[in-house]
Amino acid sequence: MSDKKIWHVIALSLILVMLTAACAPEPVVETVIVPEEVEVEKEVAPTMKACFIYVGPIGDYGWTHAHNEGRLYVEEQFDWLETAYAESVVEADVDRFLDRFVVEEACDVVFTTSFGFMDGTLAAAQKYPDTLFFHCSGFMRAPNLGNYMADFYQVYYLNGLMAGALSQTGKIGYVGAHPIPEVVRHINAFTLGVQEVNPDATVDVRWLFSWYDPAAAREASEALIAAGVDTLAFTEDSPAVVEVGQEYTEAGTPIYTFSHYSPMGDFGPDSAVSGQLVDWGIIYEDVLMKAYLGVYDNSNLQDIDYWYLMREGGAILGARFDEPINPIFEDDLKAVTVTDAFLGEISVYDLIFTRIDQMKDPAMLFDPFSGPIYDQDGNLMIEAGQRASYGELLSIDWFVEGNIGSIPR
Repeated sequence: MSDKKIWHVIALSLILVMLTAACAPEPVVETVIVPEEVEVEKEVAPTMKACFIYVGPIGDYGWTHAHNEGRLYVEEQFDWLETAYAESVVEADVDRFLDRFVVEEACDVVFTTSFGFMDGTLAAAQKYPDTLFFHCSGFMRAPNLGNYMADFYQVYYLNGLMAGALSQTGKIGYVGAHPIPEVVRHINAFTLGVQEVNPDATVDVRWLFSWYDPAAAREASEALIAAGVDTLAFTEDSPAVVEVGQEYTEAGTPIYTFSHYSPMGDFGPDSAVSGQLVDWGIIYEDVLMKAYLGVYDNSNLQDIDYWYLMREGGAILGARFDEPINPIFEDDLKAVTVTDAFLGEISVYDLIFTRIDQMKDPAMLFDPFSGPIYDQDGNLMIEAGQRASYGELLSIDWFVEGNIGSIPR
């Protein structure tokens, strides 16, 4: 097979965002199409090995679980693909696993799936120039290093709309993992949604300094409830927060929750309103097919940035797949109305689906980070008529108005 030209029949037409972290206000979108019956001049290797480095256990039911589902998906899709993975890798120890995957296991493509793996991934890319590396949620550059992210800020904003409408106390809690730009971006988007519906509501942020710590997540949730919070969102890779919400709800104190990364609706059937889900498989599929065909090689990855949002199918609204909103909360959301400058008076329920259509439109008719937006101290951070740029979203290190708490430096 490696000695002849190969014809591939492919039905892939996926959008690839190619952009540096500090460039223009809006991502430059290029559609890369591998049409049907393309004659590939490159000699294609009979097999390819892709390796994945995970920060948590594959059973965490959050971030790592979702990445591993993506790995399993591409393994099933491509008979020429072999995969391997390492789980629960401490960020300070990633160099050892990168060396192992390149030197001992001869991986052709290595995916590193934590923001804290960024420096190590760049060092490995420079050390092993013949290997392809892709880092999740980062921005560093090398000819053989690309970046990718299925980002949730749009979905967090939608969940914020629901939280603002349902909260009876106006006190909403957020259990955050680490104070990095990705998490700050999501908290801010959530708070922007909350305040659009309920301008007097606040979001109290408590940090765990851990991606996976169910005991600490439970403790933080109960502390927030004791402080008067009746609604909880989070970034932590277990259903602990949802379970706490369900327990309180069953005991007679309704707590609204929003799940994270994996379908957690079964852990909170009476508590989980919605949440954010991800499909890493479609990104891994696109990357690996293009690497296999030679569209990607060790000389052209420095400007590759996958930035999949709702329109691309990377981010999905819901605590369960195919259920954007828990049906038991739909009537409550339909009963709350807001007045939008362009839409007029509209129920929160209808506003959610209108915003989804607007964000999926190729022109992106609406974006949560549209000014004017002020920080906690009242400083104007995004001017009226402007939107946060891709680079600004990747590096955001300030809280929007309405957040209680601080970002440790």
